[in-house]
Amino acid sequence: MRSVCMYFQLHQPYRLKWFWPDDSKGFERYFDVAINRNIFEKVASKCYLPATTLLAELVDQHEGDFKFSVSITGTLLSQCEKWNPDVLDVFNRLADSKCVEFLDETNYHSLAGLFDSKDEFREEVKAHHDLTSDLLGVKPQVFRNTELLYNNSVAETVSSLGYKAILTEGVDQLLESRSPNHVYKAKDCDIAVLMRNYKMSDDIGYRFSAKWWEEYPLTADKWACWASKEQGDCLNIFMDYETFGEHQWADSGIFDFLRALPNEVLNKGIEFNTPSEVIEKYDPVDEIDVGDFNTISWADMERDTSAWLGNDMQRRCFEEAKRLGPYVKRTKDPELINIWKHLLTSDHYYYMSTKWLGDGDVHSYFSIHTSPYDAAINFIAVLLDFKSCVFRKLAEMDA
Repeated sequence: MRSVCMYFQLHQPYRLKWFWPDDSKGFERYFDVAINRNIFEKVASKCYLPATTLLAELVDQHEGDFKFSVSITGTLLSQCEKWNPDVLDVFNRLADSKCVEFLDETNYHSLAGLFDSKDEFREEVKAHHDLTSDLLGVKPQVFRNTELLYNNSVAETVSSLGYKAILTEGVDQLLESRSPNHVYKAKDCDIAVLMRNYKMSDDIGYRFSAKWWEEYPLTADKWACWASKEQGDCLNIFMDYETFGEHQWADSGIFDFLRALPNEVLNKGIEFNTPSEVIEKYDPVDEIDVGDFNTISWADMERDTSAWLGNDMQRRCFEEAKRLGPYVKRTKDPELINIWKHLLTSDHYYYMSTKWLGDGDVHSYFSIHTSPYDAAINFIAVLLDFKSCVFRKLAEMDA
C-alpha cells in the first residue's frame, strides 16, 4: 500500500419536535430547538472540539505529511454559527492548514439525489458550496453525496457541476473480484470514483472498543501493519467524525489511538493523501457501473437505500415530501422553502427504519423517538400541517 486517504463526515440534523398544533410559527413550529441545541453541545464537547483540536495539532506536528479530508453539512455549520462559534474556529484552523481538503455535499444532508429530477439536488449542492466558501474560505473540488449514496445519474450530475471526484462505498457485489484500493472512473462521464475500504474503516469506526472482537484491543501500530499489507494504490478510510469521542468514548482510548496513528502509518512508508492528491497520483484502473445494482450507500449491511426507504412508512413519507416540493417552491416564500428542504434531511427517514440487531441500534442513535413507528407518525403529522400552510399561502396568492 502506497497511500492512505482518510475522510470524515460531520453532520447533525434539525430533529423534529413531537408535533401538536399550537401558536408557534415558522421553523420552530416543527423543529425542536432545545433538543437540537442540547445534542449539538454534547457532541461538540465530546467530539468536535477535542477531536478537531487534536487533528490540528497532528497536522502542525507532521509539517505537511499528515493530511485528510472532511465534509461538514450545512445543517451542522448553521448550528455552529448559532450555538458555538468556537467549533467554527477550530474548523477554520483545519482549513488554514492547507493539509485538510474540504468536500462538498447536499447542504441539508438530504435524499434529493434520489429524485428523478436533479434540480433540487443541484440547488442544495450549490448552497453547500457557497456556505462552505463563506464560512471556511474553501472551494471544494471533490464531492460526497449524503451517506455515500451513489448511482450513475448522481455521478453524471456531479460531473456536470465540475467536480473532479466523488466518494462512495466499496460494495463487494459491485466490485466483484476487484479491490476498493484503487481509483476508478464513473460510467459514461469524466469523474473519478474513490471507493471506501469498509473493513479497514469499520475496524476503527465500529469495532475499536468491541471487547468481543478477536483483534481487541486495536492499537495504531496494529492497524498500520494491516494497512501496509493491503494491496493497491490508495487505502480509502471513510468514517463518521463522531467516531472520536461520541461513538467511541474518550475512555476507550480512541484519542490515544488517533494521536499515535500518523506516526505509525508514516513509519511504514505509507503517505497520507487527500482525495484530490490521490486522483492526481493514480490513474483509474477500471469503470464503475451501478446500473445493475441500483443505488449504493455505506449504510447497514445491505449498503443500498434500504436504511431510508426500506419499508412502506419510509417510502410513503419520502414520496409525500417529494410531491409537495413544486407547490412549496411556487410560494416563493423563503421560510416555507427552508422548512421543506429540512424535511428532506435523511435522518428523518433513517429513524423510521424497522431493522433489528446492530443496524437497528445505529438507526435509533440520536433519535428522540421511542420507536420507528412513532417517528413515521410524527413526520406525517408535521407534513400534513406544513402542507396546509403551503396551500393556504398559495390560496392567498391566488386571491
